[in-house]
Amino acid sequence: MKILLIHNNYGVYSGEETVVNKQIALFREMGHQVSVYRKTTEGLRGTLWGNIKGFFTAFYSWSSVREVKRILKNDKPGIVVVHNLYPYISPAVLKPIHKAGVPIIMTVHNYRLICPTGLFMRNAKPCELCLEKGNEWSCVRYNCEHSLLKSIGYAGRNWYARKTKAYTDNVDTYTCLTDFQKQKLVEAGFDENKITVIPNSIPFSSELNYMPGDYVAYIGRLSYEKGYDLLIEAANEIPEIPFYFAGAKRDIVTKTPQNVQLIGHLNKEALAEFIRNSRFVVMPSRCYEGFPMTILEAAAYAKPTIAPAHAGFLEIIDENETGLHFEPGNVVDLSQKIRYLWKNEVACRQMGEQAFQKLQTHYLFESIKKKWETLLNSHEKITQHHNSLL
Repeated sequence: MKILLIHNNYGVYSGEETVVNKQIALFREMGHQVSVYRKTTEGLRGTLWGNIKGFFTAFYSWSSVREVKRILKNDKPGIVVVHNLYPYISPAVLKPIHKAGVPIIMTVHNYRLICPTGLFMRNAKPCELCLEKGNEWSCVRYNCEHSLLKSIGYAGRNWYARKTKAYTDNVDTYTCLTDFQKQKLVEAGFDENKITVIPNSIPFSSELNYMPGDYVAYIGRLSYEKGYDLLIEAANEIPEIPFYFAGAKRDIVTKTPQNVQLIGHLNKEALAEFIRNSRFVVMPSRCYEGFPMTILEAAAYAKPTIAPAHAGFLEIIDENETGLHFEPGNVVDLSQKIRYLWKNEVACRQMGEQAFQKLQTHYLFESIKKKWETLLNSHEKITQHHNSLL
């Protein structure tokens, strides 16, 4: 089967890029012929020209529509798999694909279809106001992007996509990463029958090799929505526990306590060793997140994860079984959970082993591969039926 994958890369490499790259490899491993249409924000993020260009192309990218039409004509893909379309590709490419009779599967990584920022976050707390009101303008009212022009642009592009029904009229299937994501789309009026849940997965050794570890690990970019600063505050309250932060800096980190080390971005091999030598992982995110790969990567080395008690975290992490939840944004509660798990090595190991078992049961690479195979095959039949009518 010929698959066209469409994705607009972000300015900084993220977990979403990892998932996209893994999906391309997965489809090719399954024997499909995959072509990729990609644009990137890298090098243009924050520049005047990048912002001006992104503002207009987010509504309608003439060049992307033209290029996608050419690919449809020349390559004749049987299925199109869509990821991120902003800011340089735009939802405008969906209509010609649908008109050509090619099924569209859209992977929903975050909440951008119903929240302009994609984070469901405002003033450091979860916010679902745009979902509740059924429109995007609270993003402008509360200046959720901390730049009025940017907030207007983000809200405007969501409004345009909603009014033109770019997604609802053209996408055949939405693949969500969690049931929580699916429920939010249903609440927003998306057709439940078009939504399926296929979580992330990782290949891993079936052999459990537990190591106690001697520090608390944070993995991810150092940016406000990730809540890294909450963990630094918590670390300040527990000076006897060492904390290591692995990830590129998005924010300017001016001061850290002596028990905190910032070691920067790690490559794949170094990151694996970093997780193996940690005692457990903490994800202090302010935003809802989609499905952080970090949780699975930690579980592969029998490491439990502490994360906020909201959104998909409640599905992926079982309280007191595969990890712990803390009250979102509450540094005191976060500190207490870290202190408890650090001091109770038996409980920490048991949770880690159960996280490893859950990884095998729910997120095994082969089982996720079968879900994708079933979904792709069902849409291939639609394409074949359409072609037979031509």
